[in-house]
Amino acid sequence: MYVEHHDLHHEFPELANAIHTMKMSDHHFAKLFGEYHQITSAIEALEGKNVPVTDEAYETLKKQRLSLKDKLYAMLVKHST
Repeated sequence: MYVEHHDLHHEFPELANAIHTMKMSDHHFAKLFGEYHQITSAIEALEGKNVPVTDEAYETLKKQRLSLKDKLYAMLVKHST
């Protein structure tokens, strides 16, 4: 099964420099980035291995990832302007 990668560098390639800079200089950003990466890895593992999981649990993970992605994007845009 094909697993689409959702790491921030794939999602926002135009912000790659800002992502790197903020991971190194902003503790809060780095923490949220780590959480985003962990959730993304969990989702990709579920998708890639066809692990049985309830729709509710799967959707909860996806909503958490989306919320983190929105927060991280807002921080990146603010940093870039």
